[in-house]
Amino acid sequence: MTRTLIIPNLGDFPTCYRPLLDGVRVYDSSCSPEARVLYIEKDEGLYLKSGAVGTLEREAAMTRFYHARGLGTEVLDYRTENGHDWLLTVRVPGEDCTHADYTADPERLCDLTATLLRELHECNTAGCPIPDHTSRYLALAEHNYRHGIYDASLFPDNWGYASAGEAWEVIATEGHRLKTDTLLHGDYCLPNIMLDNWQFSKFIDVGNGGVGDRHVDLFWGAWSLFFNLKTDRYRDRFFDAYGRDKIDLNMLRIVAACEVFG
Repeated sequence: MTRTLIIPNLGDFPTCYRPLLDGVRVYDSSCSPEARVLYIEKDEGLYLKSGAVGTLEREAAMTRFYHARGLGTEVLDYRTENGHDWLLTVRVPGEDCTHADYTADPERLCDLTATLLRELHECNTAGCPIPDHTSRYLALAEHNYRHGIYDASLFPDNWGYASAGEAWEVIATEGHRLKTDTLLHGDYCLPNIMLDNWQFSKFIDVGNGGVGDRHVDLFWGAWSLFFNLKTDRYRDRFFDAYGRDKIDLNMLRIVAACEVFG
């Protein structure tokens, strides 16, 4: 992951975080405009994420849930202060799956990420703080459709739609088929899977997770291999390694319809 050395203005941060930032190297590790992520070179390493009020609450809850099951990092603090949400977590050992050591062996990477996803999907969902991801997922798609938010540009052609109307018709007629029975990561992409010398370390950025339909993660897992490896040749291998017994390709078409609405 990219890190840029910065000199933070301590006055921009809650008082409790200023000692963490003072006198140590701090790097900007942000990857989206919605949130700022700082890496703090202290102890074993810390990440401090900030975003608009309310935007990190779900991530804090899901990260704690994942951590309790040995799947995610530790949350040291979550608070709303200074007009922002703040989430402080411990650095996960290893590197994410976009590291050159892993992308240099794409077949092994494909098989491992598929296997890890199948194992995740077999976890018990009891106590998950987001017990109905599917209702939220469909509601967001409808909201964005009604407000003209539509973007199919990121997806492979055979999962794309010619228009917002075409995608919405699929959701309106088949969206009810999405299940709510599986623990999801919610953004199952190579940058969000941490490995340590090819051994699973943790999942990160689980703020879109919850109990939902496994095909959401399958969609993003296959898409990430396409996007990060610059080829779609590993999609079928990914599905084979996960297990075709649990995959309905038509469900991926429904997920794609939802995803073009953000």
